[in-house]
Amino acid sequence: MLRSGRRPSVVDVTSIDAGSAVVVVPTYDEAGNVPELLSRVQQAAPGLHVLVVDDGSPDGTADVVRRAPGFGRTVWLLERDAKSGLGAAYRAGFDWALARGYAAVGQMDADLSHPPERLPALLAALADGDVVVGSRYVAGGGVVAWPRSRRLISSAGNAYVRFVLRLPVRDTTAGFKMFRRSALLDIDVLGSASNGYSFQIENTWRAVRARLRVVEVPITFTDRSVGTSKMSQQIVAEALWRVLTWRVRELVPPRRTVARARQA
Repeated sequence: MLRSGRRPSVVDVTSIDAGSAVVVVPTYDEAGNVPELLSRVQQAAPGLHVLVVDDGSPDGTADVVRRAPGFGRTVWLLERDAKSGLGAAYRAGFDWALARGYAAVGQMDADLSHPPERLPALLAALADGDVVVGSRYVAGGGVVAWPRSRRLISSAGNAYVRFVLRLPVRDTTAGFKMFRRSALLDIDVLGSASNGYSFQIENTWRAVRARLRVVEVPITFTDRSVGTSKMSQQIVAEALWRVLTWRVRELVPPRRTVARARQA
């Protein structure tokens, strides 16, 4: 495991078990993947709660969740009227989880690209960290069924983010994470601005800047086999632009601050 950050965090509990944790899963037209996802989560981490945040999927994803074993006990559903972006869905899910007092809150995709079998490892790593990243780019991690072009785009994107924002985390764009409750509050996750691909980057950046302990554990990312990817050129463009904007704001102080310094 790779660690970044040095500040000891105020922890919620000395050890976090599955029963005090929830993983947030945004969905849009994922009826074909949700049954297997929920089954594998329940097998890998018995007692772990799952919150599905569905953005009005026309394929009946919400109905599939309602029929799942454990619904109303360890499986929960938050329905939203329409698709309004990944970041918005996650913020709604994190708000729901924080309001209910979970000690740890995770996030993962619904398309089975993130292996549910690694959830216990992410939970266990919270003993040493405030934020745990399921990483493709540390020893033991990797990707399966990706064409060479996508590997190059992903590698280049991560290199860009690490260079511009000066981040020590290897997988800065990872969407498979586990947070301590205190970490979500420290980074003000509900006040984040990103809505697409950059939402993953923003929370990692905020965690590092808050000097939280960020731990990376290896995972094998598998490309989806059912449904279609939600990635688009617009989402990628937003990420590139926001990363640069965040760094500029760090380097260039606001005009009001400069003006006050001159008057002093």
